Amino acid sequence: MTTILNYTNCKKIFESTNTLVYRGLRKSDNHSVILKMLKKNYPSPEKLTHYRQEFDITRDLENIDGVINTYGLEKYHNTLVIILEDFGGKSLDKLMAASIPPFGKGLGGISISEFLPLAIQITDILGQIHAANVIHKDINPSNIVYNPETKQLKIIDFGIATVLPRENPTLKNPNQLEGTLAYISPEQTGRMNRALDYRTDFYSLGVTFYQLLTQRLPFENKYAMELVHCHLAKQPTLPHLSNPYIPPVISNIIIKLLAKTAESRYQSAHGLKSDIQECKANLARIFTLGQQDFSDKLQLPQKLYGREPEIETLLTAFARANQGQSEMMLVA
Repeated sequence: MTTILNYTNCKKIFESTNTLVYRGLRKSDNHSVILKMLKKNYPSPEKLTHYRQEFDITRDLENIDGVINTYGLEKYHNTLVIILEDFGGKSLDKLMAASIPPFGKGLGGISISEFLPLAIQITDILGQIHAANVIHKDINPSNIVYNPETKQLKIIDFGIATVLPRENPTLKNPNQLEGTLAYISPEQTGRMNRALDYRTDFYSLGVTFYQLLTQRLPFENKYAMELVHCHLAKQPTLPHLSNPYIPPVISNIIIKLLAKTAESRYQSAHGLKSDIQECKANLARIFTLGQQDFSDKLQLPQKLYGREPEIETLLTAFARANQGQSEMMLVA
């Protein structure tokens, strides 16, 4: 236990490459809080600016019940500490790892009856975040915190979030990409020559739902470049084939979230939430997905139309190159 600023009994509960997270007690009223601080003793000015931006974005979302509340940003030695609320929750990845109910052991990570209300909660919160013109860019089980006793759920960690309507990811080494590699969308890899918008979060949410229900990731590979390739080109095993207790309609919802192009995914959190609510009302009913899915944002499609023969020629050449042949093509 240690003391940080005006907070005592600080116990480290999480550590990443860049940050340390503690749970402590505020001296003035003995109230439990979460302290998030940069790991380096002498962070660069760029890191400090980025950290202030994270605090500002999180604070601006404080009117959303499903976003973690901020209490302040304080200077500590040569770094900064973000003071956050502590509502007694744990991240979904820790709950799954410890098999804490409703995340029990067995074939699937969580029962359908427990999954559906949880999925509705997460989707509703994400929709409110998008309505505030924020793209999270790092939706995954470690950034979704849940209290099984109170059923309270909050999304945390806006460290790489953006308030831009869209941005253009740059090509980077897979180990330097923003986000958590197992959960990032194909366009977030920077290898699709496509702008990134709020729909990247739906892909990451699809990976999260897949893991919650099957206790495995749709793509599992220890090599970063191979994992990027999976996101770009491979189709995941259907969730209901990994866990036969998953109804096909829920499996189809997850696969729609995991579509390679943003245009083929859900276009709104409202549309996704409506489909999950329909499943909750009657799991046996077969219905067409996305009937209530209408985006309130003008989105210009980023895919080619009317170039099917040319696309087929390129794909055929790519397949030959995968077999070891060397080819050069001119695209004009």
